[in-house]
Amino acid sequence: MKIAFLGPHASFTQLACSQIFPEKLLIPQSSILDCFNAVINGEVDKAVVPLENSIEGTVSMTLDYLYDFDGIYIETEVIMPIAHQMMIHPENENFETIISHPQALAQTFHFRHDHFKNMETRDFSSTAAAAKLVAENPQEKWAAIANSYAAKLYGLKILHSNIQDFEQNHTKFIVISKKEDLLQLGLPKTSEKTSLLITLPEDHAGGLHQVLSVFAWRQMNLSKIESRTLKTGLGNYFFFMNIANEWHPVLSKNALEELESIGATVKFLGHYNEYLLES
Repeated sequence: MKIAFLGPHASFTQLACSQIFPEKLLIPQSSILDCFNAVINGEVDKAVVPLENSIEGTVSMTLDYLYDFDGIYIETEVIMPIAHQMMIHPENENFETIISHPQALAQTFHFRHDHFKNMETRDFSSTAAAAKLVAENPQEKWAAIANSYAAKLYGLKILHSNIQDFEQNHTKFIVISKKEDLLQLGLPKTSEKTSLLITLPEDHAGGLHQVLSVFAWRQMNLSKIESRTLKTGLGNYFFFMNIANEWHPVLSKNALEELESIGATVKFLGHYNEYLLES
């Protein structure tokens, strides 16, 4: 079985992926879009991508691609504690620019403001890619923010450890595939949920309330609701919703049918379990 993940090697996504699929062939991809394309084109069986961080919120690209790609389902969701380290090339301890993924830079904002207030930062495709770049360019005055495994893999020196602004820094990763499967893992289970993407039939007063009422009178608990622009004009959105707890075969099916009866477009992403990973 082939599993794609947001790479390169030593990315946080790989650390999550290796715990979910410890004995599978893991194939790094350069972007979240490449992960989705690899699944759709049949190059891999599944892919692992980040969905949400407890500090910075939803990874918007992942949410957009879940909407854009037809035939993609979520098989499971995992939560992993995130710890960031600042690292440099051991042969060059002078740095003038800090490079990392935008989410990592945002999650270490207060640390950087306190210690490197005027230091230039540069966005990179992933934390591991930033660490790899520093390792391959010892002549450049760069420092990277990544995980400790990346420092070990690429031979970098850690200057500052655990620089994330909040101790409770966690990221959710999802496993996506073209199959509507419930992936069972031998890990601590934290919850189960159902994910939907809903587009309202038109922008009118009470439209969202009408949709929410479908779940309310059935006492179906919405644990998350988030809007994303459809990119077709101002005020046009789709909604990402999570329904907590088990999937009731009759009640839930009737809810989807009622949503469609009022003109809403519903995309079922799957019913799945959520698990907790090690750091």
